[in-house]
Amino acid sequence: MDIAAEIAAELADDWLPKIYREKIRSQRTRSISIAVPVKLNTAEIQYTLLGIELKVGRTRFACPDLATARYMRVFARVGCPHFAIPYDITKISAAADELETSWQRSLLLLEAKAPYSPPRSLSTLRSKLVKAIRSELTEIGPGDVMPAFDRQTRQRS
Repeated sequence: MDIAAEIAAELADDWLPKIYREKIRSQRTRSISIAVPVKLNTAEIQYTLLGIELKVGRTRFACPDLATARYMRVFARVGCPHFAIPYDITKISAAADELETSWQRSLLLLEAKAPYSPPRSLSTLRSKLVKAIRSELTEIGPGDVMPAFDRQTRQRS
């Protein structure tokens, strides 16, 4: 059995692509595109005089707030350049918490599955895990650039 499939089965509802599909894409979202390499990346949040930035490699992305930067960091780490973000800004922080927790648990389970493996084989397993997560996220897709505002309001009839 593939290591990513084992980890996905063990995490069940806490598997990162499942959270993205069922809890994020099921609500009103907008799509975001960032220019990150399609590989495992190191992403860090930096506090500058101009605000909060997400740094991936040598590229920096301006973020409106810390919750959005944390949310984007998960997708930047996996190397997913196109993804959806909740349109309601109050839901971004909770979504970022869930995604980051899922990411860390995936890495911990990976290390637990191969406790005495050499660093090179652990790196290969990590790459396979990231590739599986990225392919599932890409399959789900980012959705529309802007959500449809097709709800009835009191002002319009």
